[in-house]
Amino acid sequence: MQNSKVNFFVGLFVILGVLGLVFLALQAANLSSISTGKSYELTAYFDNIGGLKARAPVRSAGVLVGRVNSIGFDNENFQAKVVLSIESKYKFPADTSAKILTSGLIGEQYIGLQPGADDKELVNGDKIQFTQSAVVLENLISQFMFNKAEENASSNN
Repeated sequence: MQNSKVNFFVGLFVILGVLGLVFLALQAANLSSISTGKSYELTAYFDNIGGLKARAPVRSAGVLVGRVNSIGFDNENFQAKVVLSIESKYKFPADTSAKILTSGLIGEQYIGLQPGADDKELVNGDKIQFTQSAVVLENLISQFMFNKAEENASSNN
């Protein structure tokens, strides 16, 4: 009798552990907040997407409004093509802009939507005209180093 109680609690502990691991895996993969509601797709083109990944959040005013559906390369204009899946309950003006932002100093990248003031709304299949690429830390550091080297060279002359 005592042995079956121990086996029951060990089994319960193992099941809770597995559920905890599944929860952590879903959190890490950005799959824990999958919306089953209707959505519409928007397309945005960026010169540099940095470390943006599919399933990354799309936020407006800090609110999760959608996810990145897919990322590809456009051979015609040599830019990254990002398809966004936006929940239907969120509407944005046609002059909305999209930026690739980073949560925290080295956190995950996401797309931030900044609504404009146009009376016309974006609908399924529309293209976001105004985009701002990701800020790549390596590019900033190299630009800073180049400017410092240039300052030193000009001050020595």
